Amino acid sequence: MLNQINGLHHVTSLASSAQENNAFFTKALGLRRVKKTVNFDAPDVYHLYYGNATGTPGTVMTYFPFRNAARGRPGTGEVGTTAFAVPRDALPFWEERLATLGTEGMVRTDRMGEQRLMFRGPDGDGFALVAQDDDRTPWVADVPQDVAIRGFHSADMRLDPRGAAASAELLRFMGYEREASENNVTRLRVPGGNAAQVIDITEVDAAHAAQGAGSVHHVAFSVDNRDKQLEVRKALMDTGYQVTPVIDRDYFWAIYFRTPGGVLFEVATNEPGFDRDEDTAHLGEALKLPRQHEHLRATLERHLEPIHD
Repeated sequence: MLNQINGLHHVTSLASSAQENNAFFTKALGLRRVKKTVNFDAPDVYHLYYGNATGTPGTVMTYFPFRNAARGRPGTGEVGTTAFAVPRDALPFWEERLATLGTEGMVRTDRMGEQRLMFRGPDGDGFALVAQDDDRTPWVADVPQDVAIRGFHSADMRLDPRGAAASAELLRFMGYEREASENNVTRLRVPGGNAAQVIDITEVDAAHAAQGAGSVHHVAFSVDNRDKQLEVRKALMDTGYQVTPVIDRDYFWAIYFRTPGGVLFEVATNEPGFDRDEDTAHLGEALKLPRQHEHLRATLERHLEPIHD
């Protein structure tokens, strides 16, 4: 069993509008845009990162906004809900705020003894705010500090019965421990991990999901450094998983592999961080391009959808 994984690093999803996506996360949810760059494999598409003041692993939601992309079809084989942690008494504030903003799909629920507010993002994305004690320092701009989002609480994978069982076994190999079950949900947690160390598996009988705007593309797990990442990669490959070589993503190094349930997993390093090419005070302000795409800057700046902060 592995012991290198700390919990979540980031969650990456698809969107249909960069401007709408940016407004939702920075204005409605009050997160900081910590990086404005482009998709390594499709440089005519942004890669936008939102999190706390410095983009600490375990706080960062990222998006590929494909302009006018069709919505995804929910189903199995995907992360259905991304949950953020907020202070224990913050849900009434968020209910009022999100209702005023016309947010869809709002409903209060209880899971594993925790109160949560479910809601939908601009592309039908599944989100939840979970009330808990959390001492992480939030980004404070449009939302008061005493109710602001602290970072991730969990990612909820929606899987068929076979995928659920196999994925739970994989997560246990990755260092997660089964914590509890409730109805069709099984909760796993990395003991001693970061504050974003929960994965929920919801077992459902449904058709396989079709990716589109509002779908989670992949979920990334945190390791401290490249040495620990290589240990994880070797262990996964020794177990029979097909894992990519290490890929330099400028702000972290990444490896990817597909889970038995169909969800794409990434293992990302905490180093070097989002301040490697920008001063912390100005994170996310300028368009940063990977070295191999810098020669396209003039073309990309004309093509990419304007983002008005």
